[in-house]
Amino acid sequence: MEAKQSGTGGNPKQPKKDRNSGSEGVPDKNRLLQKEILSRLKKIEGQVRGIQNMIQECRSCGDIVTQIAAVKAAVNRVGLTVLACHLADNIESDLDEGKDVKQTLTEFMTVFKKFS
Repeated sequence: MEAKQSGTGGNPKQPKKDRNSGSEGVPDKNRLLQKEILSRLKKIEGQVRGIQNMIQECRSCGDIVTQIAAVKAAVNRVGLTVLACHLADNIESDLDEGKDVKQTLTEFMTVFKKFS
């Protein structure tokens, strides 16, 4: 999946730099959130491997579907967390720059529709 940054004009694969950023371009205030999201994604990765094993072992379809539902729910939670962070960061940036947040909200709705 390709990362996009609307309105930056820079390389979409490089994170946007922030004056409070560490060496990786992630604002200090978001480091814990980044760790939490990566931890959740690693757990999801393990769940998916578990589902693969269940299929190889010919486990019950009901058990497999239950695990798939758990993975879907976990991915949705990660997605909502990322969406919330995206919205908060963009609104904060607009307020800091004295901009109207209407455009940010419109752009957020476009991103949200892709997620839902």
